[in-house]
Amino acid sequence: MDDRPATADALIRELEGHLLVAAARAEGRAEAVRFAGSLAWLTDSQRDEVETLFEEAHLALARLSWERTARRGGELRAEYEERYRALRRRWCATVLLGAALALAALALTIVRVG
Repeated sequence: MDDRPATADALIRELEGHLLVAAARAEGRAEAVRFAGSLAWLTDSQRDEVETLFEEAHLALARLSWERTARRGGELRAEYEERYRALRRRWCATVLLGAALALAALALTIVRVG
């Protein structure tokens, strides 16, 4: 079976995800190099290990942040959809009530005239 996304939108989202991870890795790597550079007493192998661990921690924190943001986005979407449904129900009830009142007024006018 083919693992490629079925639509162009899905492909774009997947590409954006890869770019986001690559950017987070680059940021983490740059910050790791800066941090490890401030620890002058580290040996080269220790510096490499600190940089690797720092980069991994940075990526893990970024991923956690993205997951929280996505979860909150889903919560907000659900809240807004419920709000929209409630407003739509209220609007429909108002229109139906207005139509019923207009029909009743028309019926009373016809009865009085006739």
